[in-house]
Amino acid sequence: MAYSTQVLLFSVGAALVIIIGLLALFSRFYHKVDQGKVIVRNGVGGPVVCFGGIFVVPIIHKHEVMDISVKRVEIAREGKDGLICKDNLRADIRVAFFVRVNQTKEDVLKVAQLLGCKKASDPATLMEFFDAKFSEALKTVGKKFDFVQLYTERETFKDEILQIIGTDLNGYVLDDAAIDYLEQTDINLLNSKNILDSEGIKKITELTSQQLILANQIEQDKEKTIKKQNVSAREAILELEKQNAEAEAKQKREIAIIHAREEAEAEKVRQEERYKAEMARVKADEEIEVAEQNKERQVIIALKSKESTEAIESERVDKKRLLEKTDKEKLVELASIAKEKEVEVEKKNIQLIIRERVAVEKDTVIEEEKIKDTRAIAEAERLKAVAIKKAEEESEKNLIIEVKTAEASKQAAEKIAEKTIIDADAKYKASQKEAEAIKILVDANVLEESTSGIAEAKVIEAKASAEAKAIEAKAIAQVKGDTAMVDVKEKEGTVEADILKKKYMAEAEGIREKANSMKALDEVGRGHEEFKLKLEKDKEIQLANINIQKEIAESQASVIREALKTAKIDIVGGETMFFDQIIGSISKGKSYDRLVENSDVLTDIKETFITGDPEYFKKQLQEFVGRFNLTSEDIKNLSIAGAINKMMGNADKEDKVALSKLLDTVNKAGVANLPAKTIEIINE
Repeated sequence: MAYSTQVLLFSVGAALVIIIGLLALFSRFYHKVDQGKVIVRNGVGGPVVCFGGIFVVPIIHKHEVMDISVKRVEIAREGKDGLICKDNLRADIRVAFFVRVNQTKEDVLKVAQLLGCKKASDPATLMEFFDAKFSEALKTVGKKFDFVQLYTERETFKDEILQIIGTDLNGYVLDDAAIDYLEQTDINLLNSKNILDSEGIKKITELTSQQLILANQIEQDKEKTIKKQNVSAREAILELEKQNAEAEAKQKREIAIIHAREEAEAEKVRQEERYKAEMARVKADEEIEVAEQNKERQVIIALKSKESTEAIESERVDKKRLLEKTDKEKLVELASIAKEKEVEVEKKNIQLIIRERVAVEKDTVIEEEKIKDTRAIAEAERLKAVAIKKAEEESEKNLIIEVKTAEASKQAAEKIAEKTIIDADAKYKASQKEAEAIKILVDANVLEESTSGIAEAKVIEAKASAEAKAIEAKAIAQVKGDTAMVDVKEKEGTVEADILKKKYMAEAEGIREKANSMKALDEVGRGHEEFKLKLEKDKEIQLANINIQKEIAESQASVIREALKTAKIDIVGGETMFFDQIIGSISKGKSYDRLVENSDVLTDIKETFITGDPEYFKKQLQEFVGRFNLTSEDIKNLSIAGAINKMMGNADKEDKVALSKLLDTVNKAGVANLPAKTIEIINE
């Protein structure tokens, strides 16, 4: 029994310990949050969102608290970054956006993943997160409203912002938006070089000027109305005061008259009664009556004096009051005039400032345009100078090439001529040496006594032969040298060489005939004769070759003269270069002729556009020009190829084929780059 009791007590104690431990664990592991916050638990079981309370077991769980209450995000656009309205005015605006995390598990998890639980309610993080989106929405909506509409249609402006931004913001919800501050941007902060700000400055200036003019007009109307009312009131007051004074004076006068009348009547009655009662005492009472009359007279005088004094005092008081009012009105009038003067001065200053600002803006625009014009002109001048410089360099380069080519040709010809002359001089000296040797041989072999005359003749013959050979060689060299010169000098040299040749040939023939009479004398004479004959033969062969080359050159010149009789040619280079170029051009022409004759396509083009009539091609091109209504103004600066391409742009399919063939023709003919006006395809 005792054991059972102990076991029971132990069981109860253990149960109590377990219960207390469970309660302690429950209070330790169970976490709750206030309203406007949420617990996000991570760990075993994945992320869990709870808006009330949840068990969080250490080690296997980690929890964070997120603030999901409404937060204020303020977007401000002020100064140079102010909001641009539809009318291009800038507005300083501050808009407060009220956002919160949407109270759903999915949105809470989305925000926790994007920003984290701690940063989800951080103002700086929210500003950084929503600044771009809210600013863009402000700019987009602001451009739909004029500046004045931002004041008058605030609800519409706010609704437009909410509609553009939307309510779903990556887990956040936009509850509301409020315009906290709205004012026009100071005109001094606007950039006059910005096209939108310049438009805003213009509009602000126009509106403020109009409002200033209207305000001034209202102020002037107010001043006029007040002044008119003051004058009318003053006139009425003066009229009433006048009537009042007249009424008072009339009343006083009537009262005095009534008093006097009553007193006179009373006195009359009294005197009559007294006269009746005291008739007997007339004399006795005469003094009394006189005294009474004097007394009454004094009383009347006193009354009159009093009335006069009162009237004077009343008039003095009225006059003083009138003077005070007049002075007061004068001061008011002077103050009003001074105020009007100040207003006019300020108006003039404002107008001067506006004029100066407009003048400055106008000068700025003019200077900017001048700068642009100066830059454009400088750029054009620079491009023009560069083009001129390039053209001059190209021209100088071509000129230098041509001059160098001509000089090289001239130097080559001079070198050939010099070489020929040197060769001739060498041959001439060799002939002299040979003649001297022959003379020595003749002197050694001929007997002094018997053959003195023959030896002398042989010496003369040898000298003549040597001189003839030297002169002949020199003449041949002269002819070859002259051939390298211009045509006129060549002809002159050839004629001179012919004259010298005939002269010395005649002299050589005479000497030869003289020597023939002596050829039977000895072997020396026969050897000399054979040498002379050989020299003559070589001379004739050289002269024949020269004549043949001359005839060939004359024939070629005749052919080229006939072929190029009507051509306009600028000669560039030496004489051989020019001739080679002419021959090359003729060869190219012949090759083009053979190409046309052997090509079916070119033959078709030839038959289409080029016939036996030299004007046919021109007529064909003029026909196309007339068909497409082209004028001289349209193609005056175009080449032939450019004019054909311009016509192809307006041609149909059939005409395009014909114009394409025509373009190929002018390209192959080498006239594609010639100005169209050179073939007169437009009839003026």
